Amino acid sequence: MIRSELIQKIAEENPHLYQRDVERIVNTIFEEIISAMARGDRVELRGFGAFSVKKREARIGRNPRTGEAVEVEEKYVPFFKTGKLLRERLNDEK
Repeated sequence: MIRSELIQKIAEENPHLYQRDVERIVNTIFEEIISAMARGDRVELRGFGAFSVKKREARIGRNPRTGEAVEVEEKYVPFFKTGKLLRERLNDEK
């Protein structure tokens, strides 16, 4: 599902809301999650999962094309851990 499909689904399920308002709500939620993660905060959505930021230390990597050693700088990467309810629903439906 992509963002526009999410907006469309929410708008269909809530006919009393204008689609532009639903779009603003969804965009605000995503922006708040991004802002919190940029500050280094953890974002938890109960039953769904938790978003956090992990630090990857600087290291020596390899260029896959040439095999040459390359310095990789330290960086922060997003991390998502699924919630218990989501894990259970994914495994029950198979």
